[in-house]
Amino acid sequence: MASITMKELLEAGVHFGHQTKRWNPKMKEYIFGERNGIYIIDLQKTLKMFKEASKFVTDLTSTGKLILFVGTKRQAQDAIAEEATRAGMPYINSRWLGGLLTNWVTVQKSVKRLQELDDMSTDGRYELLTKKEVIKLERERKHLSTNLAGIKTMKRLPDALFIVDSNNEAIAVAEARKLGIPVVAVVDTNCDPTVVDYVIPGNDDALRAIRLFTMKMADSAAEGVQMVSERAFATEASDVRVLPTEEHFIGEEGETFDALPIAESVGTAEASTEDIAEEGEIDLEAALGGGIKKAPAAATEPELEAEEVHAEATA
Repeated sequence: MASITMKELLEAGVHFGHQTKRWNPKMKEYIFGERNGIYIIDLQKTLKMFKEASKFVTDLTSTGKLILFVGTKRQAQDAIAEEATRAGMPYINSRWLGGLLTNWVTVQKSVKRLQELDDMSTDGRYELLTKKEVIKLERERKHLSTNLAGIKTMKRLPDALFIVDSNNEAIAVAEARKLGIPVVAVVDTNCDPTVVDYVIPGNDDALRAIRLFTMKMADSAAEGVQMVSERAFATEASDVRVLPTEEHFIGEEGETFDALPIAESVGTAEASTEDIAEEGEIDLEAALGGGIKKAPAAATEPELEAEEVHAEATA
């Protein structure tokens, strides 16, 4: 499970939401206040909810399951491709093809076609074709690669989605919900958090914020993948490894040393917990230099209905 600090969130500008006139009332509980016409996101809640999302991703990938990284807006494309690849996970960073999840059988045919064209371009079959035929095939390969390169090795539907900007990827969210696939998403103040399973309140437009969240989520996924590898290695090694009969550990060169006393271990764990608690207790308003107005009160059902009616009337 990857960790994230308040300092990292502040430096990346995660606390900056949208203008107060562009917001979703359902995000009220995640808003700390307002300054200069911009909503400030409550980073204490961001820390807590990121931890929950990170644990979910690590637990999922530790059982050999897949997380599909999705971010097609310009600011997210590079981070999504690089971090998903590093974690060994599939991704979509160009355009979400309608039906990618709900019509997976058809999409899979296009993926297989892309793999076939990739093989043709490297195994010498292009040399047996005319120049005109090669140009036509390369045009098709480029088109398919633009949309499907990130899922070329994905043999089945993903077990969860990590999304940057749930508003921008509304079709992906809708398809995942229809199939019962959990969604982890970075949700800004203009988004609807009720359609997301694991909400991460934060700025989904700033490059540094997107990179931070994507990198940390990739770390969480990679940690789970590493756990799978370690279990497989331990299973293979258990057939030949000789365990010590005394309460000792075997070092790299064969030397033995006593295990750390339980009391000392507990003390270390308690100290670490206290450090984390102290770090989390940060005055957000002081950290941002003050000048923040009180956050809007929690929305009631009548208020939400009134907001929706007003939005429709002014649209």
